Amino acid sequence: MIRIDTKYLGSFLERMPTGLDEEVSKAQASLEQKNCKGSEYTGWVELVDSIDENLMAQMTEVSNEIREKAEALLVIGIGGSYLGAKAAMNFIGGDFPVYFLGQNISSHTWSQVREALKDKTFYVNFISKSGGTLEPALAFRFVRTLLEEKYNEEWHRYVVATTDREKGKLKGLADRLGITSFVVPDDVGGRYSVLTPVGLLPLLCAGVDVRSLMQGAKAEREDILSGQSDALQYATIRNALYRGGKAVEMMVTYNPALNDLCEWWKQLFGESEGKSSQGIFPASASFTTDLHSLGQFIQDGTDFLMETVLWVEKENEDFEIPRFDEDTDGLDYLAGKSLNWINEMASEGTMKAHLAGGTPNLKIIVPARDARSLGALFYFFEYACGVSALVQGVNPFDQPGVEDYKRSVKELLVKGI
Repeated sequence: MIRIDTKYLGSFLERMPTGLDEEVSKAQASLEQKNCKGSEYTGWVELVDSIDENLMAQMTEVSNEIREKAEALLVIGIGGSYLGAKAAMNFIGGDFPVYFLGQNISSHTWSQVREALKDKTFYVNFISKSGGTLEPALAFRFVRTLLEEKYNEEWHRYVVATTDREKGKLKGLADRLGITSFVVPDDVGGRYSVLTPVGLLPLLCAGVDVRSLMQGAKAEREDILSGQSDALQYATIRNALYRGGKAVEMMVTYNPALNDLCEWWKQLFGESEGKSSQGIFPASASFTTDLHSLGQFIQDGTDFLMETVLWVEKENEDFEIPRFDEDTDGLDYLAGKSLNWINEMASEGTMKAHLAGGTPNLKIIVPARDARSLGALFYFFEYACGVSALVQGVNPFDQPGVEDYKRSVKELLVKGI
C-alpha cells in the first residue's frame, strides 16, 4: 500500500554497500522470531494480525460516553503517549474537540488549555505507564484542580487512565478511586504504541475510523511478509546512505496536515536508533514554507543530509487558480491549473535541485489522507524502524539516554540549585 520512489536518489542508488540486503533480511528474521535485542518489547509486530473485539467494544463504549456527556477530551501524555494520536487527528481530522497537555512544562501551554476548557464539560485521558513522569504528572495535578472545581467529589468519574497492567502510581490511583482504565501492553514500548489503547481511545473519541486504521496496518504487515511492501527497501536505502556519510534524514512534507506525523516519526527513529554514538539523526521540514529558510543550506550547505519526502497521492481538497483581467503578478500562465498540481511540481523541482546539490531524495507515497492509509503508514515506519536499528546493531526498544536526563533533572528538582 505504501510505495517509495527512488528516481531522485541518482547515483547514490548505484553505490549501495554490498551485503546490506542480507543484513536487512537477518534483522527482519530476528524481529519476527523474537530473538533480537529488546525482543521483550516486540508485541507490536503481530498486534495488528487481528482485532481484539472485547477491547474494541470497551473502548467504543467509553468513547461514546465521553462524546455524549462532554464537550471535549483532554489527553495528558508525552512522547509516544500522545504523538501518534495527535498526528492522526492532524492527518485525518475529527469531529470532536481533543486537547493535549503534559508534553512540556510550559506555563503558557497550561494557560491556553485551561482557557480552552474553562466553559466546557470535559473528560481526561491520562496516558502513562508509571504515572510519575514529570511533565504529564505535573499536568494532571493542575487538571485535577479543574476537575474538582467542576465535578466536586465526582471528579474521578471523568478520568480514564491508560497505564500499566499491574504497577505504577497511576495504576494505584485508578484502583483506589475506581477510575476506568485501559492497559498499555507490557510488550509494547511507548513509541510503538499508537495502535494500542494509547492511540486508539483518543482517536475513537475524535471520531476516527479506527477499524480502518487497524485494517490498513494489517494489510501493510501482510504486504511486508509477502515481499510486496517497500518497508524493508526504505530501511536498506537509509542505511546505505548513512554508511555513505548521510547522517541526517530530513522528513519533508508539502502539506501541514502531515507535520505532526513527522514529530511522531522523529521520536520513533530518534529513540530507536540514537545509541552507542551512532544512528541517523531525524529532522523534519515543511515545504514550501521552509524552503525559504532551510532551502539554501540543503542545496549548498554541509554535505550530511538525506531527504525523504512524504507525499499523499490523493488529497482531500483542491482548488483551481483564478484568472483576472490583468496579469499583475505574472502568474496568469497558471490560471485554471490545480493548486495540488502546482504543489506537486514544486516538490518535483525541489527534489531535482537538491539532488543536483548533493542531497539524495527518497519519496514515500501514501495513497490517500484517510484512516486505512495512515494505519499502513504507521506500521510501515514502525517495521522499517525496528529493522533499521537492528541493522545498526542497537536495541530498537530501549531509551537509556532518556532515563539519564530524567535522573539528572530530578536531582536538581530535589536538591535545588
